[in-house]
Amino acid sequence: MKQKIIVVDDEPKILRFVSANLRAQKYDVFTYANGYEMLGEYDRIMPDLILLDILMPEIDGFEVLETLRSFTNAPVIMLSACHDASDKVTALDLGSDDYMTKPFTLEELYARIRAVLRRTGNQLQHTIIATSKIIKNLEIDFQKRRVFVEEKETDVSNTEYKLFAYLCSNQGKVITHEELLTQIWGPEYRNDIDYLRVTIARLRQKLRKPNGDNKIEYIVTYPGVGYMVE
Repeated sequence: MKQKIIVVDDEPKILRFVSANLRAQKYDVFTYANGYEMLGEYDRIMPDLILLDILMPEIDGFEVLETLRSFTNAPVIMLSACHDASDKVTALDLGSDDYMTKPFTLEELYARIRAVLRRTGNQLQHTIIATSKIIKNLEIDFQKRRVFVEEKETDVSNTEYKLFAYLCSNQGKVITHEELLTQIWGPEYRNDIDYLRVTIARLRQKLRKPNGDNKIEYIVTYPGVGYMVE
């Protein structure tokens, strides 16, 4: 079956250009000129990936992303004509899987889409051998791709799970920023440290949530080097 991609942008030329080229790459493409329309159609389509512009009238991409993350972990690539680094961090912090600045080449777009679909797929990291692992009061189930803190399940995204699973499968080893970015995001992301920092921060926050006062830190930071699960 063709993978389904939703494209949301208020510029008709961009919608036509991107959708035509993605269809030529054998994707099934659905286009929307505003976020409200897309949100209303989401359940009918159940996309594999969403390309979402930030600067749109009525409801901007950040608000759409927040709404999406309230009910789905479907991968989202944010698109923006703004080169402000704070927008990139905001998008990642809200749960975006990637961020692209306009204008971009078709080759870059295709590569980013492939990378996001690859890492948000259901395949397990080949380095994971154990079926589950217990760390302090946390259990990670590698077969079911679920994380429990004090026996309560923690809702993590696909990327957050893969990052934590990779760290847990290498428990006791310091994994460098470059290795984590390459393994989880892909070799083209090896220098994009913002992706890693934001995802680690989200993971730490979520692992404290089950009872609200869980102060245990599972991920240790080695400044300038990487991260480790002790």
